[in-house]
Amino acid sequence: MVRSIDVGVIGTGWCGGIRAEVCARSPYVGRLHLAEIRPDRLAEVAAATGAATATTDYHDLLDRVDAVMISATPETTHHPMARDCLAAGKHVLLEKPLALTLDEADELIALADRRGLSFAVGYSQRFNPKQAYVRQCVADGTLGAPVSALVSRHITRSLGAKIGGRIRLSPAAMEATHDIDFVLWCLAPARPVNVYAQSVSKVMKDAHDVADCTWITITFDNGVVAVIGAGWILPPGYPNFSTTTIEFVGTDAALLIDDSHRDIVLNRMGGGVVFPLSTMPGEQVGHVYAGPMAAETTHFLESVALGRPVLVPATEAREVMRVYLAADESAETGRPVSLAPAVGRPAGR
Repeated sequence: MVRSIDVGVIGTGWCGGIRAEVCARSPYVGRLHLAEIRPDRLAEVAAATGAATATTDYHDLLDRVDAVMISATPETTHHPMARDCLAAGKHVLLEKPLALTLDEADELIALADRRGLSFAVGYSQRFNPKQAYVRQCVADGTLGAPVSALVSRHITRSLGAKIGGRIRLSPAAMEATHDIDFVLWCLAPARPVNVYAQSVSKVMKDAHDVADCTWITITFDNGVVAVIGAGWILPPGYPNFSTTTIEFVGTDAALLIDDSHRDIVLNRMGGGVVFPLSTMPGEQVGHVYAGPMAAETTHFLESVALGRPVLVPATEAREVMRVYLAADESAETGRPVSLAPAVGRPAGR
């Protein structure tokens, strides 16, 4: 028999709205509770999901739920909200970034460990079937020994301006972070030991003081080299468009992945060309959901309800933080950054 849990969603914008709708349909969720500072959006999502309660103060949720999904912006809210939820004894799924500093991340991880709580971070691309296939081919030896990896991700500049405009975080921290997580996930237990990055600033510098793109070279302790590029200045003809290409090369095979979303093209007499189903989190299409975020949300609900480990524990998200923070430092200084562990501290901690 399925054990139901009461769930709170904090922040019901784009991603939080998706998670709330998935929760409303899940057999694992008994009652759904929502928190959102915009009353009109709160009322909209509450009506669509049949939420048990809806509030503009997330603290009101904490005595009503077993688990919380935090999808709030700006990203400065992540640490205090996650800290409050974990301190209240709630399991947490937190959108990336995990925190803004490693000290904040360590505080949250230690708090979750002390309370014995599930603490997951929203790297939804692990639930992308194409990326899961890459990991499977690495894990089962199809590629032989990994040699190199290349990931190139770009999103539209309208979405980039929205993200870059709400907080000064780089393309490495906000976009390449998904692919850093993906590459580290595929290559584990290999560890990153050196990072070199360069950024370009031509479009978004004046408006938001952030780079247009960052290209990152990561060297692992097994000799594998990965190159990850991320940018957010695609022209406005690509609404909500995310285009990604992946190359994983091994000693026995090479795997090339096209996740550019050019397989569906809608060309209209009014409005021109659009690329449906081209967002990173995905979208509802009638009776099915196209994209990884619904599967990620359901996985977290199952993990909490059934007492299973989460796929993206916060400890692994912390390792991703180390890499993109090193990439930002390298891009600023023009020098490689070593990820050698501090004396007395395990690698990655």
